[in-house]
Amino acid sequence: MGKIKVRTLGDESLENKQKEISKQKAHQKKLVKGGKGGERVVSVGPSEEELAKIQLSKEPSSAKTTEGQEETPKAKTKKIKKNKKAAPHSKSYQAAFANLDRSKQYKLPEALSMLEKLKRSKFDETVELHINTIEIGVSGNVSLPHGTGKQIKVAIADDDILAKVAAGKIDFDILLADPSMMPKLARVAKILGPRGLMPNPKNGTLVKDPQKAAEEFKKGQINFRTELKAPILHVIVGKMSFGDKKLSDNIKILIEAIKREKIRNVTLKSTMSPGIKLEI
Repeated sequence: MGKIKVRTLGDESLENKQKEISKQKAHQKKLVKGGKGGERVVSVGPSEEELAKIQLSKEPSSAKTTEGQEETPKAKTKKIKKNKKAAPHSKSYQAAFANLDRSKQYKLPEALSMLEKLKRSKFDETVELHINTIEIGVSGNVSLPHGTGKQIKVAIADDDILAKVAAGKIDFDILLADPSMMPKLARVAKILGPRGLMPNPKNGTLVKDPQKAAEEFKKGQINFRTELKAPILHVIVGKMSFGDKKLSDNIKILIEAIKREKIRNVTLKSTMSPGIKLEI
């Protein structure tokens, strides 16, 4: 006689719950690769410890260090830069600067003497004049008797030169041209104009004999022109090695070429010195 299954009346709900639990266990076993009876189901994903490590790694390096933590290299570099002080000027420079009245206008010999006292570099500094004019558009050229001390690169406009300019290659300080080149120069005027390199009859760069003009510029002839939007001239007048006599000669010739009535004020300085106002 076969086994007889005995079902307790009223316990159908309990039986259904047991079936549901069995299904869930079977599903969990399938999730485990090669799952066999009795194997534990391992949860998928990072543990709580791994999540904590990931969160720490995402924090920015620029965050403030807490007590006991080591400073980052960037933080150390910033502190070094803050603590680094600029090298002090020499005693002779400080003494000369203390005697310089920034509001006073100095006569040329006195200004040149002061400029020599303010020299503090080992290289041969360039000497410049910064001139405020009464209007924009003051321009011209002048031959300085002792030159500027700078090797000037002079070019004469031709098809090859203009092709280089159109490609953005400019390796000259002055561009000379014959008037017959004007139609070709017009094509690159937008490049040359803002740089003050466009040949012009007013500054002696648009001439009938460019070869002769090139020789003059190499001897010491310079162009001067105010900035496009401000009545200011910046002109090199020599080197500190020229001495007071040569610098004085160059400065006087330049001021006469610009014309005193067009000048509002003049400041003399070298590469590393403060400005010294000149009495004109």
